[in-house]
Amino acid sequence: MITLLQNKLHNEIPLTKQMQLHIKQYNSNELVTTAPLTININDKGTAFGGSLSTITIISSWSLCWLISQELGFDSNNIVVIKNENSYLKPVTKDIVCYTTKPSNNAIQILKEKLENKGSASITIKSKIIEDNEVCVEFDGVYVIKL
Repeated sequence: MITLLQNKLHNEIPLTKQMQLHIKQYNSNELVTTAPLTININDKGTAFGGSLSTITIISSWSLCWLISQELGFDSNNIVVIKNENSYLKPVTKDIVCYTTKPSNNAIQILKEKLENKGSASITIKSKIIEDNEVCVEFDGVYVIKL
Protein backbone atom coordinates (compact mmCIF):
# COMPACT_ATOMS: atom_id res chain seq x y z
CA MET A 1 0.00 0.00 0.00
CA ILE A 2 2.96 2.32 0.62
CA THR A 3 4.12 2.06 -2.99
CA LEU A 4 0.60 2.83 -4.18
CA LEU A 5 0.46 5.88 -1.90
CA GLN A 6 3.91 7.08 -2.97
CA ASN A 7 2.89 6.86 -6.64
CA LYS A 8 -0.45 8.54 -5.91
CA LEU A 9 1.29 11.47 -4.23
CA HIS A 10 3.86 11.95 -6.99
CA ASN A 11 1.29 11.61 -9.79
CA GLU A 12 -1.62 13.55 -8.28
CA ILE A 13 0.23 16.14 -6.19
CA PRO A 14 3.24 17.10 -8.36
CA LEU A 15 4.76 19.24 -5.61
CA THR A 16 5.54 16.06 -3.64
CA LYS A 17 7.71 14.83 -6.52
CA GLN A 18 9.52 18.18 -6.73
CA MET A 19 10.13 18.11 -2.97
CA GLN A 20 11.36 14.50 -3.29
CA LEU A 21 8.96 13.52 -0.53
CA HIS A 22 9.46 9.86 0.33
CA ILE A 23 7.43 7.52 2.50
CA LYS A 24 10.03 5.88 4.68
CA GLN A 25 7.88 3.73 6.97
CA TYR A 26 4.35 2.96 8.04
CA ASN A 27 3.32 0.84 11.01
CA SER A 28 0.46 0.60 13.51
CA ASN A 29 1.65 3.73 15.34
CA GLU A 30 2.93 6.19 12.76
CA LEU A 31 3.78 7.21 9.22
CA VAL A 32 7.31 8.48 8.64
CA THR A 33 8.05 10.67 5.63
CA THR A 34 11.25 12.34 4.52
CA ALA A 35 12.47 15.01 2.14
CA PRO A 36 16.03 16.16 1.44
CA LEU A 37 17.16 19.51 2.80
CA THR A 38 18.99 20.36 -0.44
CA ILE A 39 15.69 20.56 -2.38
CA ASN A 40 13.76 22.27 0.43
CA ILE A 41 16.31 24.82 1.62
CA ASN A 42 15.89 28.55 2.25
CA ASP A 43 18.29 31.48 2.05
CA LYS A 44 19.49 30.80 5.61
CA GLY A 45 20.62 27.25 4.85
CA THR A 46 17.77 25.69 6.83
CA ALA A 47 14.57 24.01 5.71
CA PHE A 48 12.09 26.37 4.04
CA GLY A 49 9.00 26.97 6.19
CA GLY A 50 6.72 26.30 3.24
CA SER A 51 8.31 22.90 2.74
CA LEU A 52 7.95 22.09 6.45
CA SER A 53 4.30 23.07 6.34
CA THR A 54 3.72 21.11 3.15
CA ILE A 55 5.32 17.91 4.42
CA THR A 56 3.25 17.97 7.63
CA ILE A 57 0.00 18.64 5.75
CA ILE A 58 0.67 15.98 3.09
CA SER A 59 1.95 13.42 5.59
CA SER A 60 -1.19 13.84 7.67
CA TRP A 61 -3.35 13.65 4.53
CA SER A 62 -1.49 10.45 3.62
CA LEU A 63 -2.23 8.92 7.00
CA CYS A 64 -5.93 9.74 6.52
CA TRP A 65 -5.82 8.02 3.13
CA LEU A 66 -4.13 4.94 4.64
CA ILE A 67 -6.68 4.78 7.47
CA SER A 68 -9.58 5.06 5.03
CA GLN A 69 -8.10 2.23 2.95
CA GLU A 70 -7.65 0.06 6.05
CA LEU A 71 -11.29 0.68 6.98
CA GLY A 72 -12.37 -0.50 3.52
CA PHE A 73 -13.26 2.93 2.12
CA ASP A 74 -11.77 4.14 -1.15
CA SER A 75 -12.19 7.88 -0.75
CA ASN A 76 -10.49 10.34 -3.06
CA ASN A 77 -12.14 13.20 -1.19
CA ILE A 78 -9.92 13.92 1.80
CA VAL A 79 -9.23 17.56 2.63
CA VAL A 80 -7.56 19.50 5.40
CA ILE A 81 -10.01 22.04 6.83
CA LYS A 82 -7.93 23.46 9.67
CA ASN A 83 -4.27 23.26 10.62
CA GLU A 84 -1.65 24.86 12.77
CA ASN A 85 2.12 24.56 12.65
CA SER A 86 4.43 25.67 15.45
CA TYR A 87 8.01 26.25 14.34
CA LEU A 88 10.11 25.63 17.43
CA LYS A 89 13.59 25.20 16.00
CA PRO A 90 15.25 25.44 12.56
CA VAL A 91 15.64 22.22 10.60
CA THR A 92 19.26 21.94 9.45
CA LYS A 93 19.30 18.37 8.09
CA ASP A 94 17.07 16.28 5.84
CA ILE A 95 13.45 16.62 6.91
CA VAL A 96 11.94 13.69 8.83
CA CYS A 97 8.23 13.92 9.66
CA TYR A 98 6.52 11.59 12.14
CA THR A 99 2.74 11.47 11.80
CA THR A 100 1.01 9.77 14.70
CA LYS A 101 -1.92 7.45 14.10
CA PRO A 102 -5.00 8.50 16.09
CA SER A 103 -6.31 6.25 18.86
CA ASN A 104 -8.33 3.16 18.00
CA ASN A 105 -11.34 4.89 19.55
CA ALA A 106 -10.96 7.93 17.26
CA ILE A 107 -10.63 5.64 14.24
CA GLN A 108 -13.73 3.68 15.30
CA ILE A 109 -15.74 6.91 15.59
CA LEU A 110 -14.45 7.93 12.13
CA LYS A 111 -15.58 4.58 10.72
CA GLU A 112 -19.05 4.83 12.24
CA LYS A 113 -19.57 8.37 10.96
CA LEU A 114 -18.40 7.41 7.48
CA GLU A 115 -20.81 4.44 7.46
CA ASN A 116 -23.76 6.46 8.80
CA LYS A 117 -23.24 9.91 7.30
CA GLY A 118 -20.81 9.42 4.43
CA SER A 119 -18.40 11.97 5.87
CA ALA A 120 -16.38 12.46 9.03
CA SER A 121 -13.52 14.49 10.45
CA ILE A 122 -10.44 13.40 12.35
CA THR A 123 -7.53 15.22 13.98
CA ILE A 124 -4.02 14.23 12.95
CA LYS A 125 -0.75 15.25 14.61
CA SER A 126 2.71 15.38 13.06
CA LYS A 127 6.15 16.36 14.31
CA ILE A 128 9.33 17.11 12.45
CA ILE A 129 12.17 15.90 14.63
CA GLU A 130 15.91 16.43 14.24
CA ASP A 131 18.50 14.98 16.64
CA ASN A 132 15.74 13.91 19.06
CA GLU A 133 14.41 17.48 19.28
CA VAL A 134 11.01 18.59 18.02
CA CYS A 135 11.46 21.34 15.44
CA VAL A 136 7.89 21.58 14.13
CA GLU A 137 4.57 20.54 15.68
CA PHE A 138 1.46 20.18 13.52
CA ASP A 139 -2.21 19.71 14.34
CA GLY A 140 -4.66 19.27 11.48
CA VAL A 141 -8.32 18.49 11.08
CA TYR A 142 -9.20 16.45 7.99
CA VAL A 143 -12.58 15.66 6.48
CA ILE A 144 -13.12 12.41 4.60
CA LYS A 145 -16.16 12.20 2.32
CA LEU A 146 -17.32 9.08 0.51
